[in-house]
Amino acid sequence: MPVYEYKGIDAKGKNIVGVIDAENEKAGRLKLRRTGVFPTDIYLEGTRKGMALKGDVKGLSFLQKVKTAELAHMTRQLATLLGANIPLVDALGALQDQVENPLLKKAVSQIKDKVVEGRRLADAMKGFPKIFNDLYISMIQAGEASGALEQVLARLADFTEYQAKLKSKISSALMYPVIMAVMGMGLVSYLVISVVPKIASIFEDADAVLPLPTRILMAVSGFATHYWYFILLFLILFGYFFKRYARSPAGRARFDALSLKAPIFGELFRKIAISRFSRTLATLLRSGVQLLGALDIVKNVVNNVILTDAIDRTKNSVKEGESIAEPLRRSGQFPPMVTHMIAVGEKTGGLEAMLEKVADSFDGEVDTTVGKLTTLLEPLMIMVMGGVVVSIVLAILLPILKMSDL
Repeated sequence: MPVYEYKGIDAKGKNIVGVIDAENEKAGRLKLRRTGVFPTDIYLEGTRKGMALKGDVKGLSFLQKVKTAELAHMTRQLATLLGANIPLVDALGALQDQVENPLLKKAVSQIKDKVVEGRRLADAMKGFPKIFNDLYISMIQAGEASGALEQVLARLADFTEYQAKLKSKISSALMYPVIMAVMGMGLVSYLVISVVPKIASIFEDADAVLPLPTRILMAVSGFATHYWYFILLFLILFGYFFKRYARSPAGRARFDALSLKAPIFGELFRKIAISRFSRTLATLLRSGVQLLGALDIVKNVVNNVILTDAIDRTKNSVKEGESIAEPLRRSGQFPPMVTHMIAVGEKTGGLEAMLEKVADSFDGEVDTTVGKLTTLLEPLMIMVMGGVVVSIVLAILLPILKMSDL
């Protein structure tokens, strides 16, 4: 069935773009109207105007990405459709009409076309690495090979939803300190650039030696007022070279090592990484992925070079016939409780269940640590901001008090 690309307006009055399969252009317009979309333009995919629409969708990719929550919702819908004994092609067609994100809608449409041509679902998804990562595709491959695609999709939806909740939880916890820091920097910049120069003019005619804090503040204010472009240029160059160094292998290894040793935050980063490692490995093994392949995938999930090297060495040791727990213990990056529980799971044949218990345990610790950090950071930010503002005010008031005494 031909595939058409369209531009239209939905029931809420928003402009949308997407793709739809229909027998002809007229049938496509009718199909869109039934779904609550009023099409303004509709073209056969691959035509000249259709290619222009492709450019619009591609242009949106800079502003809009497929969020983890959207991918989890799509996965859950696909699992539900397959659970209702709907054929895969029909399920993808129904899913295409339900997905709202234009990038994801485009991907689902092209995946359905490839499945119709006879390709496997996992192979069709490989063409969209920015949406479906190696973990996702490996689990789909295992589900197709074992004939349990519906169960694997449901498990994958659970895992993706958990990742979205964890990311949202950490973002929410850091939102308040970030807002406070931005507001504090804005307030201090306003005082230094706008307020201090006006007050400094009062002291210029005074024949008195100003206190050291006042002289330092006036010097900083004068430099920031007259040479702000140097400060801006320095910050831009510093940010550029810092980012470049942080992305290099040596810089990434150094920063990842420091992040694990950082006070307060280091343990939090380690707990999050171990939770991801345990839950991802358990999910892959339950879905039928072989242990070596699962370790090869899971090493990229922890998002830390130090832990990735430890997992990579573990994979090599497993190739030589060793257990998982022992090389993880030798690395020194995993707490003894984790390696002990993994060793027990290997001996009893319940490795997947034990890994899930490890993940649940560390999830609880992450929640507790994030709550404590949030409670600690709020008063700490207020104290720091208050200290900076009080220092500026005192630097201004000291010469005034001195002049009034004279």
